[in-house]
Amino acid sequence: MLRNVLFVLSCFALFAMVKSSPTQSQGTSQQYRNSASYRTRTSNRVHGNTLIPNWIGSQKTKFWYRISTGAKTHKYRLVDCVEGERRDAFDHQRLAKEISAATNTVIKADSLNLESLLFEDDADVCNFRFKGDHWRFSMTTGELLQVESGQFTRDTGSLPAARKIQRSRSGGDEVALTIENRLKQTLDYFWVRSDGSLQRYGSVKSGDSINLRTFDGHAWLLKSGSGDPVAAFVATGDDSRAVVDDATPVPKSASQRQSASQRRSPIDRYTSPDQNWRVRFDNQTLEIKSTSSEKSQQFNWFDIVEEFKTQACNVGGIWWSPDSESFVMMPAIRGDRREVAIVESSPRDSIDPVLHQFRYAKPGDRLDHPRPILFSLKDQWRPRLIDDSLFPNPYSINRVSWEEDGDSFSFLYNERGHSCLRLITVDAESGEPRLCIDEQSQTFVCYSQKTFLHRLKSTDEWIWMSERSGWNHLYLIDAKTGEIKNAITSGDWVVRSVDQIDEENRELLLTVSGINSGEDPYHRHLIRVSLDGKRLVRLTGGDGDHRWRFSPDGRWIIDDYSRVDLPVVTVLRSAEDGELVCELEQANADDLLSEGWQYPERFVTVGRDGETEIHGIIVRPTDFEEGKQYPVLEHIYAGPHSSFVPKRFGLHSHLYEMAELGFIVVKIDGMGTSNRSKAFHDYCWKNLGDSGFPDRIRWIQAAARKYPEMDLKRVGIWGGSAGGQSAMRALIAHGDFYHAAVADCGCHDNRVDKIWWNEQWMGWPIDSHYEEQSNAAQAHRLQGDLMLIWGELDRNVDPASSMQVVSALIRADKDFTQLVVPGAGHGAASHPYAKRQQADFFVRKLWGREPRSQ
Repeated sequence: MLRNVLFVLSCFALFAMVKSSPTQSQGTSQQYRNSASYRTRTSNRVHGNTLIPNWIGSQKTKFWYRISTGAKTHKYRLVDCVEGERRDAFDHQRLAKEISAATNTVIKADSLNLESLLFEDDADVCNFRFKGDHWRFSMTTGELLQVESGQFTRDTGSLPAARKIQRSRSGGDEVALTIENRLKQTLDYFWVRSDGSLQRYGSVKSGDSINLRTFDGHAWLLKSGSGDPVAAFVATGDDSRAVVDDATPVPKSASQRQSASQRRSPIDRYTSPDQNWRVRFDNQTLEIKSTSSEKSQQFNWFDIVEEFKTQACNVGGIWWSPDSESFVMMPAIRGDRREVAIVESSPRDSIDPVLHQFRYAKPGDRLDHPRPILFSLKDQWRPRLIDDSLFPNPYSINRVSWEEDGDSFSFLYNERGHSCLRLITVDAESGEPRLCIDEQSQTFVCYSQKTFLHRLKSTDEWIWMSERSGWNHLYLIDAKTGEIKNAITSGDWVVRSVDQIDEENRELLLTVSGINSGEDPYHRHLIRVSLDGKRLVRLTGGDGDHRWRFSPDGRWIIDDYSRVDLPVVTVLRSAEDGELVCELEQANADDLLSEGWQYPERFVTVGRDGETEIHGIIVRPTDFEEGKQYPVLEHIYAGPHSSFVPKRFGLHSHLYEMAELGFIVVKIDGMGTSNRSKAFHDYCWKNLGDSGFPDRIRWIQAAARKYPEMDLKRVGIWGGSAGGQSAMRALIAHGDFYHAAVADCGCHDNRVDKIWWNEQWMGWPIDSHYEEQSNAAQAHRLQGDLMLIWGELDRNVDPASSMQVVSALIRADKDFTQLVVPGAGHGAASHPYAKRQQADFFVRKLWGREPRSQ
């Protein structure tokens, strides 16, 4: 009897253990619903985070804005910059009462919806449209009058139109967008996907408006009936209105952007500035002809450049000197013309597959070799081939520019292998080239992200960007001697961009990071600095990542900053000295936190060298319970062109949606990424397979020591593109730490991927380190569980890269999972089906259970 009792008790105890085990409560149907509903549950839960200023009158010393105060409530604020005062724009209660009485409707003070709001210069009277009628309201008397529509026509309070067609950004709150068409034609409206493709949603007739539900950061494009772009808008964090009228700028699209050669040589450049000469050329001959007589000169390309006799050439661009006495051409010996072929297996309009082919240069390909040729009227337009001993092996030659006096021209030479960047000046009379600026590196010059060149013509100086000090800074260069006059910026921090050049006052506005000790070194700030480097003024303040906009006259700055753990703070500052004028708004996330949402946690520890700080964040599910253990998932992107851990407040949906399935999600910037010191960046050199893993693993281990809920016996990793390469590499090089990986559209072999990316970081010529870091060549070392996802129509990363990995895994007899998405391009894992398969994969491999089983 006792034995039976003990047996029953032990069964109850075992049942209790199973019941409380976290492995039995994760990846359930409820958690999948939590993941799928994350965006809906969290949208519009943060209030007061977006402010669009509307400047008043001709003086522009006052502005108003509308700010959300709740899910369906908002207020209108008025700011007097001179007085440093922010207040309600009017008595909301009084105005709501007056509108209610005048329209025989019930209007709440906290949900007034005033269209076409316009404040008169003194800001004591405002005009607006409400339900189709036009009204005038006096703030001093409280009187509301209905007025004729023609009494005020200026429209403010609408969303600014974008100058370029932008791609949608993910992760923002859900918002309302009203599109109002004031043109005399029907417009089609399209959502611009993150990959740049368009999805048509409908049309809006002339004089009509439509209401959309969209997300903060989503881009919308309006087109005419003929398909021409008419207007573009990007939704903000608050409900907003996009007005399309005759004053709306027509946006430029990617297809409208000119190539480098087109920018250098538009058609009117074929004619000299004085209109006396015109150049005509084809693949064999060049003719220089007078526009006022029959006088002309003809040359055969073969007589100018010996190599042109045996090799094909491209004509290249043409640049006239300002005095019309000379011009330079840049024909090029033609390099390889590699084409990539991809198969569309399931086109919508056919049962037969379609073959697509497109140009795609890869590392090691022979490139076009430009050769500058100088023509001068003094020499009867006799061509002179410029000696290229200073620029013998170009990856590119660009930024061709003449001096105003026509005495010389210059160009920027980027050497193949990217360890040398030079500014070359050529004397127009002698044709002799001179080395003006010589930027050398033992590793690489980051030409794609960290170059800046600007000529100060009045003082014969150059502003030049360089990492020669070990940090990305600016230098003032004497254009005649090439010598450094002084460092404009210096210190253990970096210049991120040059925002404005004031040549008259010899000052720059710069975006910088790392300048404030004690802050996250990636936080962006705005500074003003003199060209002599002696006066530096910080124009933003507050521990966070900053964005800013200037008043129309440049006297004030609206500065907003946030962190992943701090909702947006918006203040008004003086653009002269950065002093605080007044506080504007502090976003409120209480509604979001009431849903169980937790701020991402910033976590910092030292990297592989035991000294350098490594920064990352930790994201927990909304049903997180202390004391339970959770598998760890890392989202990786280790591209050397930037840094990737979020710094600003947001919903970060792609991270939280995975966390909701029962994971602790982390994101880290390891060594080899950008925006830190040159030494930090150099870890990527010929070493993309490193992906910062020694730093990432140390970071995760340190976080797990602090938070034992992180179960390091179950660690997964996922990423796309370069992140896909890194995700698979985790199982090849660090399979003792990472246990499961999903690689989306990975550039698994740097020899197969695009040339500019891979040669910049992996170098040229192609040598053994390319193969050493190839996932295809190293696939036999794979440990753990791998899932490959890729799209058959990927034009960014050649799909052959993924198939070569598949072939290598099969040869090595390695188990893996593969999902090929027909019709998908780059980023195939964003497809809803692929997202679900990715989630299921991690639940199976790290939780050991079938997804949605409860």
